[in-house]
Amino acid sequence: MKDITFLNPEFFFLLLLLPLVAAWFFFKRKQLTPSLKISSVKGFKGANSLLARLKPYLFVLRLLALSALIVALARPRTVDISNETKSTKGIDIVMAVDVSSSMLAKDLSPNRLEALKKVAKSFVENRPNDRIGIVVYAAEAYTKTPVTSDKAIVLNTVDEIKYDNVLNDGTGIGMGLTTAVNRLKESKAKSKVIILLTDGVNNAGFIEPETASEIAHEYGIKVYTIGIGTNGNALFPYAIAPSGELLFKKLPVEIDEKLLKKIAKNTGGKYFRATNNNKLEEIYDAIDKLEKSEIKELKFYDYDEKYRPFVWIAGILLLLEIILRKTIFRSFI
Repeated sequence: MKDITFLNPEFFFLLLLLPLVAAWFFFKRKQLTPSLKISSVKGFKGANSLLARLKPYLFVLRLLALSALIVALARPRTVDISNETKSTKGIDIVMAVDVSSSMLAKDLSPNRLEALKKVAKSFVENRPNDRIGIVVYAAEAYTKTPVTSDKAIVLNTVDEIKYDNVLNDGTGIGMGLTTAVNRLKESKAKSKVIILLTDGVNNAGFIEPETASEIAHEYGIKVYTIGIGTNGNALFPYAIAPSGELLFKKLPVEIDEKLLKKIAKNTGGKYFRATNNNKLEEIYDAIDKLEKSEIKELKFYDYDEKYRPFVWIAGILLLLEIILRKTIFRSFI
């Protein structure tokens, strides 16, 4: 009976009547047996017949048959449940990441860029039903991965993000935002989101961040902005040693929070400030909760009815009782 459920378990209460039926039969058994009255039994030889002793036990077959019928009425069955999950409101997300030299500052551990990559990977893994793309920017910007549902590609792209000489150094927030908008403007998704992260002040590029935010608003794209960097001073790279290693020194952290707040407000998003690793994780968790895909889960139930064998058992037991009562245990009166 493993993994068997019952559609009508209330019928099991009928089993409580079986002891009453058995008791009734015990007290009425002599009245249910035909009797013959004669003046004397002296001419009959007394015999302790085995059949006579077994005949009352035919009623046990009837009780077993009733028990089987009660189990059948309870409708035993097994069920195989299969699930199908369907995303009914997908979200397209582009992460625009600042890769200027200042992202190597060590106010986050081991530095801002590596801390971001760790959190970004966790964010991607928690969005199995959404498409995600990656844009990197410094003084210029380019698409590192277009919007895709292939999370392996996105995770590999995040791993490959680094500071190099591909882009001119600087912080072109408008350039990064515009490039991200270009990736989403043709999207048919129900919701379009840009997560723009920077650690500085807009000082490069030929597109103003305010103009880029207006374009995002026109295309119905929401922008969440994140300013990354501690309050006060931090170790920034300022030169390259003859050995090729970066040299660091304490410099003041400057983030144009006013601009980032304006971009978020213009597009219906929010601004966050990440001053340490834990705060950065909390920000991405918050965005993850704010932007949720609507998931529709379909469950399919395949029932396998198990009551038929009990009906057969009840029928066979009743038939066996009738046959035995009409043949072997048949009375001559």
